[in-house]
Amino acid sequence: MTLIDGRAVAATIRAQVTADAARLRAAGTTPTLAIVVPTDDEATAWYVRSLVRTGEKVGVAVRVVDERELVGPCLAELSADPTVHGVMCQTPLPPGITRDEVALHIDPAKDVDGANPMSLGRLAAGLPAFAPATAQAVVELLHAHGTTLAGADVVVVGRSTVVGKPAALLLLAENATVTVCHSRTKDLAVQTSRADVVVACVGSAHVLGAAHIRPGAVVIDVGTNPTADGGLVGDVDTAAVEPIAEAVTPVPGGIGPVTTALLLRNVVTAASH
Repeated sequence: MTLIDGRAVAATIRAQVTADAARLRAAGTTPTLAIVVPTDDEATAWYVRSLVRTGEKVGVAVRVVDERELVGPCLAELSADPTVHGVMCQTPLPPGITRDEVALHIDPAKDVDGANPMSLGRLAAGLPAFAPATAQAVVELLHAHGTTLAGADVVVVGRSTVVGKPAALLLLAENATVTVCHSRTKDLAVQTSRADVVVACVGSAHVLGAAHIRPGAVVIDVGTNPTADGGLVGDVDTAAVEPIAEAVTPVPGGIGPVTTALLLRNVVTAASH
């Protein structure tokens, strides 16, 4: 059984981002990401700090904007700023404001984390669009492992617009046969145990175990669930599936580093356009 090393995959992506960002800066454009932060949530603050640090390393400027009330107008203003190439909004949002409402204010051309519902619609239609970076990371990790997706049976467990749905669309674009399961799916193990690839993006610790995985399957664990001792565990019981699966992404060290690297790559892509 192989643990798919997300940190190594992310390092490869960051190296390319660094080179591409340097070329843009030499031509007079500094790739810039603006992050609107409407919360005091410490986990959010930690993630934003990590983005700032990683941005500095690869040559992407990260501008953090603290805005608690006029979130939508702030996103619209940043979208109209020609010096800003990527715009994203952190969660949790203030009471009474939904993610879809504020994300509509992000120009799809700068929607580097695929939050605007228009981006998901374009993705579904096969038109150019940024997918959420976590959904992109699912496909990137499968490519890095050498998984053949064309013709593969893939089961995505989770249907959020942040991961499950866009990941399913990206996998369909790779010519996989995709089944999407969720909380109302009957006999989940029957669905997942026939799959060549299982993508777990439920957001609940150890939902999938040995009974859910067929021998030789590749498992991408998107879950990052905090534990009482301050650690993180995935949606997959890794210890239980290790003797069965061909490969599994670890938590931490799997999907997370790749997501961050792809988000910054999206900023550079937007800046190059």
